[in-house]
Amino acid sequence: MEIILGIIAIVVVVGAILVALFEVRVRQPEFLVLYESKSGIRQRKGSLYPRHFSLLLPRATSPIQLTVEATAAGNLGVRVRLAGSVAPSLENLPALIRVGGWNREAVARAAEEVQVLLQGLVRENTEQAGITALSSSNLLKSLNEHAAVIRERFGVELISLAVQSLDPTNPEIAEALRQQEQARLLEQTEHLTQQARIAAAKARTQADQEIAEMEHALDLKKTGLKKTLLEQESVLAQQNLADELARNRMRLAFEIEQLNVIKDSPELLMLTPQAARLAEASQNLKNARTVISLAPQDASRSSELLDLFQDLLQKALEARKSSG
Repeated sequence: MEIILGIIAIVVVVGAILVALFEVRVRQPEFLVLYESKSGIRQRKGSLYPRHFSLLLPRATSPIQLTVEATAAGNLGVRVRLAGSVAPSLENLPALIRVGGWNREAVARAAEEVQVLLQGLVRENTEQAGITALSSSNLLKSLNEHAAVIRERFGVELISLAVQSLDPTNPEIAEALRQQEQARLLEQTEHLTQQARIAAAKARTQADQEIAEMEHALDLKKTGLKKTLLEQESVLAQQNLADELARNRMRLAFEIEQLNVIKDSPELLMLTPQAARLAEASQNLKNARTVISLAPQDASRSSELLDLFQDLLQKALEARKSSG
């Protein structure tokens, strides 16, 4: 009996191991593992999952390529080419399963439904605007405004979307629009160029004005420095003149004082070597060696001084003779 129970236990364990190996799988990062519960569609976040009770959904984006033939105001045909991509929205997985079904191609099927919605939106936008008012940027902005609707309705995120081309179906209209756009661009370029030239001219004028003001300020500084230098030179010249006048006054006062002394005491005149030699020369002495002549500056003295000197000299000679 124990042998039978042991065999049964071994069979059960081996069977469980085989079932686990056959049923349990390891979750890969690039896939979403979904399962259905009473509260709705949920995501398994563990590393292991039962493959027959789960849906393996790729996280990769699904491309969108769409060409829409629409009409603008005036029943003018336009051709719009769109390109983009979508990916599963984790917050709206029930909507994704509802649109795409319980299979691994749910994202691709939801992308097809998104293309149908975008086609209707493109036609709605083109029909409301004139062909000259249509632009890729305005159309793309209008389509991106419906990203939340796409996410809630189809369970996918609009990862990227671009308008590859927006052209009239009539070649003549397309050529006219191209020429009009080219003319607009040329006019805009010329306007920008003119603005750049005006800005450069203003900058150059302002720079010249600033340079002129700086040069004027420099000239004023130079003039001020020259004025200061001239004032200093004038002060110095006045000081030198005042010093020279003071010296001349002192010299004149000294000479006047000498004359006053000689006038008061004529005998002091004989003590000077010049007076002695002059006296010898006037008496024609044999030992006379030098004859003193008055210099031009001495000859220019006033006659009163000369007469005074001659009187003094005569008195001195007479005093010497009487003593002899």
